[in-house]
Amino acid sequence: MKTFAKTLSAAALAAMGTSAWAADDLTLQLKWVTQAQFAGYYVALEEGFYEDEDLNVTIKPGGPDIAPVQVLLGGAADVMVDWLPSALAARENGAPIVNIAQPFKSSGLMLTCLKEHGIESPEDFPGHTLGTWFFGNELPLYSWMSKLGYATDGSEGGVTIQKINFNVDPLLQKQVECATTMTYNEYWQVIDAGLTEDDLVVFKYEDQGISTLEDGLYTTEENLADPEMVDKLTRFVRASMKGWKYAEENPDAAAEIVLDYDDTGAQTEAHQKRMMSEVAKLTAGSNGALDPADFDRTVDVLLSSGADPVITSKPEGAWTHEITDAALN
Repeated sequence: MKTFAKTLSAAALAAMGTSAWAADDLTLQLKWVTQAQFAGYYVALEEGFYEDEDLNVTIKPGGPDIAPVQVLLGGAADVMVDWLPSALAARENGAPIVNIAQPFKSSGLMLTCLKEHGIESPEDFPGHTLGTWFFGNELPLYSWMSKLGYATDGSEGGVTIQKINFNVDPLLQKQVECATTMTYNEYWQVIDAGLTEDDLVVFKYEDQGISTLEDGLYTTEENLADPEMVDKLTRFVRASMKGWKYAEENPDAAAEIVLDYDDTGAQTEAHQKRMMSEVAKLTAGSNGALDPADFDRTVDVLLSSGADPVITSKPEGAWTHEITDAALN
């Protein structure tokens, strides 16, 4: 898989003569494939924000067979993008990873239901099947059902929670009445399949008080103990947040940049522009620093899910403001 790095050209280096020095290398591992979900990093690369910080950044796309935490711990990346639930699970299982920045302020998770099944409010859930992704993504839904007092095993007066893949086929084929979607991705797959907004009822996790933090930046405790790496990470976060704010203000231009870096050719202009417009709503309001209240809410959701817990106790040392304090001040 191709990776990208923005570097000074050989001619430019030669022109600078013996006073030139090599930029510091840093590798970012994404959680998923190249798409507008990660636009801020590609913008920072393309617009020279990393170069301005004397960084030579390589961005590694993710995919279904790539576990970012394993890449990070294996030394093939210096920083990774991950969701807080999976990061906390990895930390509790012994992975010494730490959140150093939180570009996404809001969650894009929601439950999308077909209105034809008579679901217009949470009171209509009993007797229905709700499809969701697992690997930690199911916990907010379990927490929500627990708060509503609904059993999740299909018993009378409760709901059935069914594991589904990362697509909307079960909803379209009416194997489930509701399915987990992202505001910037799967929801629009439903629309593109021929349904209209009037055919659907959506419940945003943010509105239900069950949202968890997504798309944070993580590194290792070992990296945070290295002053040189801390300096590089500080410059990386500063440049990345410039990229994110540029993307918020110029969503179409940011989407075009993402398309330029899509080595697969799988993405389309319309889809990426639509995705970027939705992602901009999730990064809005963040200066890059994790809000401790958002962290505590995420932990509370994970601990109150009523399902097999991803974590068993409130984690300590799972995040730091050291990098953002230095980058933003």
